[in-house]
Amino acid sequence: MESIALWLGLSLSTLLSWIFVASYFNVTQKLRSLIQPWVIHRVIADTPLILQIQCFQHRFLDAFFSALSCVVSVPFYTAFLPLLFWSGHNKLARQMTLLMAFCDYLGNSAKDVVSAPRPTSPPVRRVTATEDEKENALEYGLPSSHTLNTVCLTGYFLHYVLNSANDRDATQVIAGVAVVCLLVGLIGFGRIYLGMHSVVDVLGGLVLGLVILAFWLTVHEYLDSFIVSGQNVCSFWAALSFLLLFAYPTPELPTPSYEFHTAFNGVALGIVTGVQQTYLQFHHEDMPHIFSPQLSIPVFVGRVLVGIPTIIIVKFCSKALAKWILPVVANTVGIPIRSSCYIPQLNSSVSGKKSNGIQKMFYFPQDSFDVDTGIRFLQYAGLAWSVVDLVPSLFSHLQL
Repeated sequence: MESIALWLGLSLSTLLSWIFVASYFNVTQKLRSLIQPWVIHRVIADTPLILQIQCFQHRFLDAFFSALSCVVSVPFYTAFLPLLFWSGHNKLARQMTLLMAFCDYLGNSAKDVVSAPRPTSPPVRRVTATEDEKENALEYGLPSSHTLNTVCLTGYFLHYVLNSANDRDATQVIAGVAVVCLLVGLIGFGRIYLGMHSVVDVLGGLVLGLVILAFWLTVHEYLDSFIVSGQNVCSFWAALSFLLLFAYPTPELPTPSYEFHTAFNGVALGIVTGVQQTYLQFHHEDMPHIFSPQLSIPVFVGRVLVGIPTIIIVKFCSKALAKWILPVVANTVGIPIRSSCYIPQLNSSVSGKKSNGIQKMFYFPQDSFDVDTGIRFLQYAGLAWSVVDLVPSLFSHLQL
């Protein structure tokens, strides 16, 4: 028990030290100066190949690769993962959610460290069929998040399925690996065809994805055991989530990447907190799975009809509550804040300009902090908590 507490304290201390060291020595800028010129050169050099691929453009290919990109996008996983929890596959759902948050943090951090552009359009034809794709196009290029996420999530899903099978054979393993490789290949090729990424971006996503997947397969059992039965889990994860908001590199120019990280950081906190508190009630391994007599299709449909509106309501309520509480707390402790979009009256002025001991103790390097970060974080933490705690409680009361 003491050794675990020591490791938890050491982890947080190391992360806090890294935040100050990276800020003091401008680590992000130094890494960028080393990597960015080479990546930009590769992006320019890859342009003729992208144009050759796009010579075969067709409306069917546009629709196919756009749809495929949506299927492996962050919004899709955000909608799919709650259904996975409610279908009874709790361990798979929480592991894939945390892996998604981990991929999102590392992938977006790499993007903003390098700050390398996407292929120049024109001459490259960029296809952004959805609002989500238009927002993705505002991010930097290396690595390709779609490729990285597909490698990690499909790879972990395959690992989970194969290890859960009682009588797997070599044919199943080969077929599973072939399907995953085909999907990763189509996603990577599609990102190039759509003009969203260069070859070096896709290769970077592939390599980083394989590294993350290998690491996750090494630690996921220990992590899951800690979450469901460890001590001080909620307090540790809350501290970790708070530090991760600061342990994020500053990009050359602002992008939506940090917003995505903030959202999934909140999701991870909400999932861990909810699962840790209700594991024995709703998330243990003996819970009925979909297609079983205890969880038939009609019952699952009923869960979806109850669960989706509930988490949407919680999301809006969490946002409204955070918009009210955070400015009050910040002004009380003397932290200067601003708002980029959520609180219009803070757009043009800084609230709470007086400094106090708290500011000096933590050495805030900025003139003011964007309160929208905290609002977004709490909003998605509340949403995730409702998925694994509030909604299952409703299922229990409604006998679903």
